[in-house]
Amino acid sequence: MNPLQHAQLHLDDAGVATLQIANGTALNILDTPTIVEMTQALRSLARDARLRALVLRGSGEKAFVGGANIHELARLDPDTAVAFITRLHDLCEAVRDFPVPTIARLAGWCMGGGMELAAACDIRIGSTASHFSMPEVRIGIPSVIHANLLARLVGEGRTRWLLLTGAAIDGAQAERWGYLTNCVAPEALDEDVAATLREILANGPESVRAQKALLRAWEAPHLERGLQQSIAVFGQSYAGGEPAAYMQHFFDRKRNA
Repeated sequence: MNPLQHAQLHLDDAGVATLQIANGTALNILDTPTIVEMTQALRSLARDARLRALVLRGSGEKAFVGGANIHELARLDPDTAVAFITRLHDLCEAVRDFPVPTIARLAGWCMGGGMELAAACDIRIGSTASHFSMPEVRIGIPSVIHANLLARLVGEGRTRWLLLTGAAIDGAQAERWGYLTNCVAPEALDEDVAATLREILANGPESVRAQKALLRAWEAPHLERGLQQSIAVFGQSYAGGEPAAYMQHFFDRKRNA
């Protein structure tokens, strides 16, 4: 595969691709270069006829994705906010449109855009050491784009709790709520991913692709409307002073910790 600067991509002989965020951040934070590179890698990979399944993962065990880069978020204005969130939307859509089954390997923290990226996958496997949150309201912005998928997974009431409180849940609770497909001990995470891949690879590759296309077609039309409307709302949130104020609170807390 072509070398990447912010991620690592591997396709094995069985047709299983692994795309790993590898941008040098401890929590696999999503910044624009990482988002753009991963989107391009996914769109290119999707055209490979050898492909049977995709695993998305972070580097290390601290996090799948610890959210978007708050330093980049703090510099946005209404116009650049729309551009940034459109790029993140396109990454999640590249996963959602992927022609074969997608598995998110969710070690450690999965926050904000990371939780949305995983929601765009077909299967989410985490551990008892995993934690999940949508903390955008805590830094003065709304959760948008693929947060729209959460109600399908965890229900309307639980989605409201996640998005309005910004609070975290652990892996066991995420499985009970329906966000995680499986929740296992941390040391069993890779084996559970491998076991799921074995089940997928035992099936006819063309029938799996056909089933994946049908699952995408069965999604409700209102999801598409919500995705597009939320991009504009994200830009509008930067018209006031709340993002700057709450992000500064975040930076101050880190500095004084």
